[in-house]
Amino acid sequence: MSTDKTQYPRLLLVTIFILVTIEFLQAGMIAFAAGPIMGQIGASPEEFSLISAVYACIAIATISRHYWLVERLGWRMFLQLSVAIFVVGACIAGFSTSPQQFLLGRAVMAFGGASFMTGGRMMINLIKPGPGRFTGIKTFASGLAIANAAAPWLASVAVMHDRWNAIFGILILLALTAFALGSLCLPSDRVPEEVRTQSQPYFLVWMGGGSFLMLYALQRAYYEFYTNVTTLLVLAVLAILAISYFARSQVQHARPMLLLKELMQQRYLIVLALFTICYFILGATNYMLPVLMQRALGFSWEVIGRIESLGLISALFGFWIIANIIPKHPGPRKFYVAGFGALFVCGWLLSGINGNANLWRNILPAIACYGLFIILTMSTNALQGFKDLQHNDVAFSHGQQVKNMLSQLGIGLGVSFATVSLQWRTTQHYGVLHERFVSGGVEFTRSIQQLSEYFSLTQGPQQAAQLATSQLSQQLAQQATLLAGIDYFWSLMIVGIVFAGIMGIQRTLK
Repeated sequence: MSTDKTQYPRLLLVTIFILVTIEFLQAGMIAFAAGPIMGQIGASPEEFSLISAVYACIAIATISRHYWLVERLGWRMFLQLSVAIFVVGACIAGFSTSPQQFLLGRAVMAFGGASFMTGGRMMINLIKPGPGRFTGIKTFASGLAIANAAAPWLASVAVMHDRWNAIFGILILLALTAFALGSLCLPSDRVPEEVRTQSQPYFLVWMGGGSFLMLYALQRAYYEFYTNVTTLLVLAVLAILAISYFARSQVQHARPMLLLKELMQQRYLIVLALFTICYFILGATNYMLPVLMQRALGFSWEVIGRIESLGLISALFGFWIIANIIPKHPGPRKFYVAGFGALFVCGWLLSGINGNANLWRNILPAIACYGLFIILTMSTNALQGFKDLQHNDVAFSHGQQVKNMLSQLGIGLGVSFATVSLQWRTTQHYGVLHERFVSGGVEFTRSIQQLSEYFSLTQGPQQAAQLATSQLSQQLAQQATLLAGIDYFWSLMIVGIVFAGIMGIQRTLK
């Protein structure tokens, strides 16, 4: 499926752009609006992180079947069915009023749309080799950068107008557009039956079950590590055994579902690990940034969305740098070092903020560095990781599938880590702040008196005292959230400098 099989290459490029846009828009918008969504559907951080884990698990299973489905359905019907299922799931999620309904919607969305990114990348191979394919790659990367920048702004507009479900309306419109364009430009031919890959549903159950157990064990570890560690260890071991059994079966099988044996190459494995780490950071940071600016610093959702989108436009600048430097200096090491260096700067800037932080001086430069990190590392990974697989369409597709399976795992773990660790660290900091404040005696009494005097201008003495206590508690909670956010960005700073050093001295990707 690598020959030129489309009569409308421009429509194909637009279809590719929309598919990758949907993937990064939904990840960015849902992570940005996680707080308002939880409030609207009545979900706790624990429930929301579980929903993310379930979505990731189903997405992993769906992506693993991508090539198998395309062989049997053809590109056109595959896209049409995927979009139809995705739209149904988005409708369910958008009209949800409970965590259970939202979980169902996200699960159906994963069945339909999890392989949009894989499909978009593989559709580039429908263009004949030459400049057209490089244009396809640039279109793909542009969709990634633009969607990642647009997601916060679009989500903030939806939240500010009390229309959080408009997020899913945007996704539906884009998906239907891809349906229409794909129906015109994608080929309908199928792979002959005698050369198709096998189904192997038995092994798929092992992989899906192992992925879920791994995600569930890691998600529960934040709540039950000290009280139920034995059960968590058992779940983790079972997950590792199930995934290992699946991987071993694919390596040894004569006609495997995934050509893992062909993928066991040092370059590919290193890039795969880097992709997983980057997607973990993407999921966690996309959740943490709006929380830091809204809950801790008190900025409105509209302002936050604009600042994030403006800062993330730096990704387009980063991709322009890559596209102009690579033809003359193709070595990837400098891009990796620059990308993780930008992550270090992002963490350093945000780990030093306080309650008087300025959006333009303190926040915007950090977000711009984060955008550079995303595009420099991920684009370089995409260009480097599949060099040894390009001669084999099946292996290339399976390599993309495995990469995107792990990306879903990384994003799911990142969101789960961010939601639960934020709750944990905020609680820890609040307890310490409250104890220190109350134990201070004089300072606590003075603050209560000042606030009581202020509220007594419009309220009675008893109500003024209650409002003063409530206001003080709110200020402590805001400060605790700020400290929890600073903890996260300190860790991001450490990750950035460590990996910048590692990528600077490694010799495989150079």
